[in-house]
Amino acid sequence: MEQNAQRELRSANPEWTVSESMARIAKALVSDGPALVFGHTTLTHVPARVSLVVATTGSSGTSKEVGLSASALLSSARASNKALGAEFGNSWSLLLPLTHIAGINILVRSLELGTLPIDAREITGKYPFADFTAVVPTQLFRALNGDSDLLEHLISARAVLVGGAALSSDLREAAHNAGIKVIETYGMTETSGGCIYNGTPLDGTEFEIDDLGVISISSKSLATTYLNDPKSWDEKVRNGFFVTTDLGYIEDGKLVVTGRSDDLIISGGENISLAEVERIVSTTFSGIDCAAFAVPDSQWGQSLQLAIAGDVKPEQSAINEYLSSQISKAAKVKNFLYVSQLPRTALGKIDRRKLAELATEANHG
Repeated sequence: MEQNAQRELRSANPEWTVSESMARIAKALVSDGPALVFGHTTLTHVPARVSLVVATTGSSGTSKEVGLSASALLSSARASNKALGAEFGNSWSLLLPLTHIAGINILVRSLELGTLPIDAREITGKYPFADFTAVVPTQLFRALNGDSDLLEHLISARAVLVGGAALSSDLREAAHNAGIKVIETYGMTETSGGCIYNGTPLDGTEFEIDDLGVISISSKSLATTYLNDPKSWDEKVRNGFFVTTDLGYIEDGKLVVTGRSDDLIISGGENISLAEVERIVSTTFSGIDCAAFAVPDSQWGQSLQLAIAGDVKPEQSAINEYLSSQISKAAKVKNFLYVSQLPRTALGKIDRRKLAELATEANHG
């Protein structure tokens, strides 16, 4: 194959059934048809080695079009099925959108098992049985707080992968107590989804942590490039390792992810971790759902803000006193935003940019 050979790129149709999507993915994986893109793209052709393109948006808000090879996707699916003890004929259920790698992975894993996944994205009432499924923490929370049909579905599964956003220890414990066999996954679109399960790398994956705590991943499931920004990709891959924006450490031989390196803000000349602010507030003041974010500020550089959802509203002074004692005096919240619920992305991650917009509107309203 010529080094610069290209293949046609077509957009996946959101109206396709699961079986139609699987058939087209299968053809794309064996190069018997065009490559497929899930999400927005400006491209019409991609390098021949790219089978699927998935758009992902980082904290900067800039969309990256991630090119994934058949080798990477199949390596991911096989390693996942092997780690779970999945055998030919076992079934997956699809509870995640196909615009994200986590949903696409369900289809590729099912191809490897020779089965058609149960499309559970719009089911109301009882769910059919599936051996395995994958959800984001928000879905797990809903199952444990009123969605009895989903809860029954998750309890009956042999394993439930949970990823896409941070899984709190309280939510994981509640799921365990309910009888859900949770496996916490870590990965990203650039690694064809989750490649580390419960802190342990899947086959073909290894990780490193540098002196600053930044996690880097080497994997057979690593993407090919950012199709719309290859220079940025080259800057992030060093000696075969993809340098993430996540921080972590090793405990008892397992990876513990603590937050994102890019969630650090500088306020009053001091570094403050938004994830640490959220952890301290949510564990100290029970019963609240909160998210820390920042807005530009002429005095502070970046002004620490805190959004609180729900009816429980702790004293602002009490929150600031505790943050000052646990982090520093610079970690005082400059403005509180009260919302009915926290805005989240499709995968359940806090949408900090939306919160900043809401805070700006409130201040100028």
